[in-house]
Amino acid sequence: MAHREVLFILTSHADMNGTNSKTGVWLGEFTDPYYAFLDAGYRVTLASPKGGASPIDPLSTVTESLSAANRRFAKDEDAKRQFSEASQLGAIDPYRYDTVFVPGGHGPLWDLADNEDVARILSHFVSASKIIGAVCHGPAALLSIEKNIFGYLRGRKVTAFTDTEENLVFRSGVVPYKLESRLRAHGVDFKAAALPFAPCVAVDENLVTGQNPLSASRVAKKVIELVQKHYVSTL
Repeated sequence: MAHREVLFILTSHADMNGTNSKTGVWLGEFTDPYYAFLDAGYRVTLASPKGGASPIDPLSTVTESLSAANRRFAKDEDAKRQFSEASQLGAIDPYRYDTVFVPGGHGPLWDLADNEDVARILSHFVSASKIIGAVCHGPAALLSIEKNIFGYLRGRKVTAFTDTEENLVFRSGVVPYKLESRLRAHGVDFKAAALPFAPCVAVDENLVTGQNPLSASRVAKKVIELVQKHYVSTL
């Protein structure tokens, strides 16, 4: 049987603008889903606005150094080479892929929310009724869909890194906007865990979103489950 194909959309943005702090992709939000898809038999493609290696939020290499997926990635030369050789989004043909996943880190707030290629790729997934997964700040990429499908987000069950969590990590004053507030402004039915930083996954038809790093693997597993159901239903 042919491999399923998953596209990961990663950020290329490294700077917390106006500060000396760095950002990028949150490592565990990439590694946990990456290995979930790989172990489920998927062929993984990585892509970002600029291509090449995405910046990694330095805090994510400290706070998650003990995670099994991060340890596995540190020893996985093939995965590290793939990460360093990510394609540019402009070269991606979305028709090739069965599903798409967008990890977080603060970077997507800057370069995935208002990106023509992200809009083109994700709009295809919406129109083709394919499954979309995103976690933490990754749901910022969903804002780009509004460029092509106005009102896509209105009424949709969505979760993402909350305004409360943003305040608790002391990033509220340096991010371009708070993602929960931005999503609510587009009319989403926003879901969140009862406690900050606890896992939460929201499912709305073909859209699966997660609130924070602890939600990443759960989102990936739900996406894999829904892709399989979709495949069986079309046989």
